Amino acid sequence: MPQAYNKWELSYTQNRELSWLKFNARVLEEAVDSSVPLMERLRFVSIFTSNLDEFFMVRVGSLHDLSVMTPEALDNKSGLTPKEQLDRIYDAVRPLIRQRDAIYAEVSSQLSKFGICRLSYDKLKDKEKNFVRKYYKEQIRPLISPQIIDRSHPFPHLKNKKLYAAALLQSGEQQFLGIVDVPESVPSIIHMPDNPDRFIGTEEILIHYLKNIFKIYSIVEQSVISVTRNADISFNDEKFEEDGDPDLLSHMVKLLKRRDRLNPVRLEVQGDAPLLSEILTHFLKLQPHQVYSSTCPLNMGFAYSIAPENPALYYPPYTPSYPRYLTQEMPMWDQIQQRDILLFYPYHSMQPFLNLLRESAHDPRVVSIQITIYRLARNSSVAKYLQAAAENGKSVTVLVELRARFDEENNIEWAQELEEAGCKIIYGSDLYKCHSKICLITRRDKNGRLSHVTQIGTGNYNEKTAALYTDFCLMTADKAIADDAVNFFQNMLMGSFRELYKTLLVAPACMKSELIRMIDGEIAKGSQGRIIIKVNSVTERDLIDKLSEASQAGVKIDLIVRGICCIIPGIPGKTDNITVTSIVGRFLEHARVYAFGTGATRLIYISSADIMTRNQTRRVEIACPIKSPEIGQWLADYLDIQLRDNLKARKLLPSGEYTSVKGGPPVSSQQYFLDNPPEFTHTVVKKDGIITRILKLFRKR
Repeated sequence: MPQAYNKWELSYTQNRELSWLKFNARVLEEAVDSSVPLMERLRFVSIFTSNLDEFFMVRVGSLHDLSVMTPEALDNKSGLTPKEQLDRIYDAVRPLIRQRDAIYAEVSSQLSKFGICRLSYDKLKDKEKNFVRKYYKEQIRPLISPQIIDRSHPFPHLKNKKLYAAALLQSGEQQFLGIVDVPESVPSIIHMPDNPDRFIGTEEILIHYLKNIFKIYSIVEQSVISVTRNADISFNDEKFEEDGDPDLLSHMVKLLKRRDRLNPVRLEVQGDAPLLSEILTHFLKLQPHQVYSSTCPLNMGFAYSIAPENPALYYPPYTPSYPRYLTQEMPMWDQIQQRDILLFYPYHSMQPFLNLLRESAHDPRVVSIQITIYRLARNSSVAKYLQAAAENGKSVTVLVELRARFDEENNIEWAQELEEAGCKIIYGSDLYKCHSKICLITRRDKNGRLSHVTQIGTGNYNEKTAALYTDFCLMTADKAIADDAVNFFQNMLMGSFRELYKTLLVAPACMKSELIRMIDGEIAKGSQGRIIIKVNSVTERDLIDKLSEASQAGVKIDLIVRGICCIIPGIPGKTDNITVTSIVGRFLEHARVYAFGTGATRLIYISSADIMTRNQTRRVEIACPIKSPEIGQWLADYLDIQLRDNLKARKLLPSGEYTSVKGGPPVSSQQYFLDNPPEFTHTVVKKDGIITRILKLFRKR
């Protein structure tokens, strides 16, 4: 029998999927904001669309699996079965699609005033038509494989999120379905030679030429279509053993090949083609409510492929700064020995951490580097320095998580390259995905003593996202943190996930229980208690209930939650003392910070973990205490500025809806930090020793 939930248990929580859709609607609001430059508004439409694509592939896909395997299971925040959740999701998405289409049309109209035009074929000038005609004949037509579906030609497999031109064809009394795939080797948009700001989608060229492709038929209806499939591939112990794979790497390669062949969960149709849609739903075994018609292009990635030269169409240019409180004339190791260092991406450059890795790769005293990898950039300096360290004879251990969703192939490639360079590669456990961000560097001094530098972050070792996501990077020589880091990597090598740590909070071993203990500590203070938590999502039921208990005890609780938030604030008698703020802006809010208490006794942690069941119980995560009073106070001020944001922030209401923040002087927390990158007391520079002078020579190279 499924577990039942009473009304009290569900009165201050909401379904995670419906909460996520409200967050994505908030992303779409940025495309309406007149203070946002036009090209950036177009990109927010693209972000909304790609977010929704991933949502259907992963969350809707997994709910379809649940509806088959455990149809009576109840969501512990809403009491809904998988099917009930799916029904509400499909209904909730439809108005969002209409809103997206209207916003796209308005933004496109505004961009056209600047000469930036995505064109249909009939809007091309005569000279442009000649160019497109030649391009089609020479570059597209030789690559297409048109297909008719009849008794001799079965319905083809339509790949996940690939674009196709489809047509309902007529020959006498008979009707046929015709499908042409949009070649993946052709650019998604074709720029006009005399004016690259005028362009046409490749799929729109194909649609125009369908009458020539299927010339022996008449066309009843035609449209660009795309199928979204369940892409929630998951590692399965039994399947692993059945396949006889020698290791996790081989198994993941097989799983990735299956992703494109999983069941469809959505059909997108550009334009109005009801008869064509009905036929496609039959072949795809979909229901009518799983079909979405749109006037917007089905692939919005082109928003990042066009680059008009007018600077007024973009955010003002910004280059992450090298922190002024660090000196580039002194090795990072020496500066970290003097004091803890906090970097705040993207306002700070990632370069100080990269310098630390580069110096360590060439420092003759460094004996080992150990690091966890979840996502790396395609052209990764982090990987390059790890390879250099291994080639220089240092012991380099890299824990690569192969199951970083949609980055699996990139991680497989990097794991192989790092191993070829001499790094020791281990993979995340089949039980727990490793999502932690930790690097431990060990050095032996001339007397044989070992010392360490530990880096712990809230985001990935990815130079690209470090310029787009807000994240914290702590570098410290603290011995207690280093001791825990040594134990952490030894435990990962042995597959031991339940060991306790003295300083770090590590999931799945102790993070959740320690968070509950600290909340209890604030409950004991009653109305003097104070909790501020900044994360991406809040879904974990036990922690939600504990926060409700704290609210009922009078503890003031502010949650800064960018995305999913299953706890509803302001419910009388349950969450009266809780506020929820969501900030969406130029950068993706990604940092996680936990703060308990006030003043000198306040505890502050930075973490890789959200307040989600998966992070607390099914992943390896780390939260690190901030021991520097200076950094701790700065983080407290940072949280206060986020809570005072009334331009890009929204408040969650007891109804579950978001509303603009009113009152007070205008504050955009992201703009504040663009104008005021974090600064701390300057490092005291010691006299250079011989090793320091040698390392300076390497830096100059």
